[in-house]
Amino acid sequence: MGPGPSDISPRVLQALSQPTIGHLDPLFIGMMDEVKALLQYAFQTENPFTIAVSAPGSAGMETCFVNLIEAGDTVVVCRNGVFGDRMRENVERLGATAVMVDDDWGKAVDPEKVEAALKAHPEASILAFVHAETSTGALSDAETLSALARQHDCLTIVDTVTSLAGVPLKVDEWQLDAVYSGSQKCLSCVPGLSPVTLSQKAIDKIQSRGSKVQSWFLDQSLVLGYWSGDGKRSYHHTAPVNSLYALHESLVMVHDEGLENTWQRHRDMHELLKSGLNSLGIQFLVDEADRLPQLNAVAIPEGVDDAAVRSRLLNEYNLEIGAGLGALAGKAWRIG
Repeated sequence: MGPGPSDISPRVLQALSQPTIGHLDPLFIGMMDEVKALLQYAFQTENPFTIAVSAPGSAGMETCFVNLIEAGDTVVVCRNGVFGDRMRENVERLGATAVMVDDDWGKAVDPEKVEAALKAHPEASILAFVHAETSTGALSDAETLSALARQHDCLTIVDTVTSLAGVPLKVDEWQLDAVYSGSQKCLSCVPGLSPVTLSQKAIDKIQSRGSKVQSWFLDQSLVLGYWSGDGKRSYHHTAPVNSLYALHESLVMVHDEGLENTWQRHRDMHELLKSGLNSLGIQFLVDEADRLPQLNAVAIPEGVDDAAVRSRLLNEYNLEIGAGLGALAGKAWRIG
């Protein structure tokens, strides 16, 4: 019950153990097409460019940033936890300017602050924010933030690592542009893959770049030929074949359960957990309206030894919960 990786279904583990075949084998290419269609369902998008990057969610983040940002660009970055700050790191390493919109840890991103930043920086071309902040358990309003970005002619880069298949995420309806996630959270798959989907506007921006993408491996103009084509693929890299078997199976399970049912299941489990924690006098850190059901950040009670409790849970009950990160280190537990 940590913040990820999640427990993995025996069905997914069984898929992982299937014989490895070549990553250009026609059978594997057929499965990749199925993975793409299943990811489109999970993301609620019809974006043709919907793939699994062959690396964890942090690489999905970097994929979006290195492809859409060039040196000299201005990016408005929302920071309300650890992963918003990682967005800033990406922007600055690319030689771009990060305009920071800060909110307290445990709070959702404030749309009024975002609007003020966009008005103050008409040169900005991108708004970057975390939909579900893994470090705090706070959920921000992606639909509202995306609408603000469009009003100011900005594309959006959105971290959905902890939200995909856990809470409503509607890429097309909310008109999100570059969206990345991870395989090991609510998809309950093995770590090491990052689902990514790009809108046509994002593709257009990539194709009109004035400079090469800083990363060769993550340059999506090169990867396009591997994930698309009529039954044919051009070689780019050796795909993690067995991990993609596992992702395929986990996405099949999401599809079979139905997205609305997965969202409700996380909500139901959250309500059970909340009831038990409240009976123990343990308080949540995030206001109920902004609280993620699948990532529960709670305050460590006064006088309680953080590490001792987590160690005893693990060693005596075979139960893992997560420690606090950054500003919440030693102050919070994160329960998946």
